[in-house]
Amino acid sequence: MILNIAIYPGSFDPVTNGHLDIIERAAVLFEQVIVAVAYNSVKEPLFTVQERLDMLKLVLQDLPNVRVDAYRGLTVRFAREQGARALIRGLRAVSDFEYEFTMALTNKKLAPEIETVFLMTEAKYSFISSGSVKEVARYQGCLDDMVPYPVVRILRDKFR
Repeated sequence: MILNIAIYPGSFDPVTNGHLDIIERAAVLFEQVIVAVAYNSVKEPLFTVQERLDMLKLVLQDLPNVRVDAYRGLTVRFAREQGARALIRGLRAVSDFEYEFTMALTNKKLAPEIETVFLMTEAKYSFISSGSVKEVARYQGCLDDMVPYPVVRILRDKFR
């Protein structure tokens, strides 16, 4: 089985350098990577889905085999609709593994034909989360090396 298309799902609220690290490396492994922004009724996002799509398109414009989309519902259902054979999941630390492992097993039960591929983020990004980025931005802290420069500007504008 050749894994041509991969889905990298997430909230990306906002996109971080850790996300970009995973996306760039996945783009080398797969013919096409779809960065999929999930509508999540449980989380209270800072940015609308459209704002997150726009941010991702801005920072990913130089990756020709990466596209951005949004979806509702089960990730594996979206993956099937897109013809994807793999889900990309990023791991920052051991603490991420238990949740991601459980999710991978659930997805495998729902869609046995879709593989989950775990990519470890580079160590220099292992402390970054969208939540910590929002907290630093809220109090006008330094966002250098946490998010791409265009996202720094967008966050600064959001918290003005």
